[in-house]
This record gives sequence, structure tokens and C-alpha cells, in this order.
Amino acid sequence: MTELVNYKFDGKIATITLQNGKVNAMSPDHIAAINGALDQAEQDKAVVMIVGQPGIFSAGFDLKVFKADAVAGVEMIKAGSMLCRRLLAFPTPVVGVCTGHAVAQGCFTLMACDYRIGVDGPFQLGLNEVNIGMTMHNFGIELPRARLTPSYFQRSVNNAQMYSPEEAVIGGFLDKIVPAEDLMSTAIDEAQRLAGLNLAAHKATKLKMRAGLLKTLDEAIAEDYKEQMSVLN
Repeated sequence: MTELVNYKFDGKIATITLQNGKVNAMSPDHIAAINGALDQAEQDKAVVMIVGQPGIFSAGFDLKVFKADAVAGVEMIKAGSMLCRRLLAFPTPVVGVCTGHAVAQGCFTLMACDYRIGVDGPFQLGLNEVNIGMTMHNFGIELPRARLTPSYFQRSVNNAQMYSPEEAVIGGFLDKIVPAEDLMSTAIDEAQRLAGLNLAAHKATKLKMRAGLLKTLDEAIAEDYKEQMSVLN
């Protein structure tokens, strides 16, 4: 679709491959490109696979944006949160395919997918905001609260602990890990299985199941934007 994402539609499955530089940094333009690909997937009524590059799913937000323009940084955080919120309510199933490291917004994106398959190997997943001097935003607390086990939630959000893929499954970042050579075939098998669901029932159940979470996240996004902009004014 653009140089930042690749969109491939094959029957019932849309594969959105992230390809923004070496670490798939989620810049405003990258987030917009992902949303554009999701727009196309909605039009195609496709089950979605979001796939990283070999060795890296995403290292999170593009930190250069924060340094260059504080307001743009706040807008980027909001856009990233809104992207995750969209995935949580997406009308068709979404499979996150974690191809390696996943950090911060990369992990939030995985947590917003319906099913998360990761590659086994010497990779790290986690939320490093506190480690790099950022107070975690409200959205970054509420989404992990809903998706991670209680002990991992505490250690991930407040202690910035990073995890191996095997530990990430235990904690709730991922649902399954497989060897690298099996990753894409396993992801496609799962996407095809999900495509066989009654998608109207899937959508209705997803929205009912996550209604409380979506309301909480909407409030968190609004509060984050208010708090962050007030600091700048």
C-alpha cells in the first residue's frame, strides 16, 4: 500500500506487514498507514494478520518525534492508543504475528489483537516506559490491566520488566510461540480457522465482551490527551 506497510489480500485473509525502517518505529505516518490498511481490510471483509519484519515486530513509538515537537508527540500517543482501540473493536478477527522483539507501543498493539502468535528465540517483549523516564499513560495502564496476568501486569507496567517469548505467553502478551520456520504457516492456519467463524457473531460477541474495556479506554485516551496537553500549555 505504501512504503510503510504492505497489504496483501488472499481470499479471506488480509496480511498487513509493518515495514518502517529497522525497528518498525510507530511514527505518525506509520500509524496512519496501518489505519489505511485496516480501512482496506474492512472493505475486503477480511480476517487480518499484522506481521512484523524478521527479528522485530515493533520497538514502539518513534522517539525522534517527541524530541522534535512535543505537541506532535502527544498526538502520536493519542493516535497509537486509538489504533489499539480500533483493533480491539475491529469487525473481523485480528491475528498479531510477533516476528521478534516487541517493545512499548509494539506490545500494546499485540495486546489489542484477538490472537497473538510469536516466534521463539532470543527476543524481548515488554513495556520499557518507566525505564526510559516516562510515566506510563492511563491507556498504557488500562490495556495491560485487561490483557496481562496480575503479577505480570505489576512487573511490566511499574517495573518495566522485559520477557522472553516463553515468559510472554505466561504473562499474556502472546498466546503461542513457535519456531521461526513455522511462524507464518501457523499464523495462516489460525487466520483461516478464524475466517471459518460466523463473523457476525464474532463481531457482536467481541463488542459485548469488551464493552466495559472500550469505555474505560475511551476515558483513558481523553484523560491522557488532556493531561499531556496541559503540561505543554
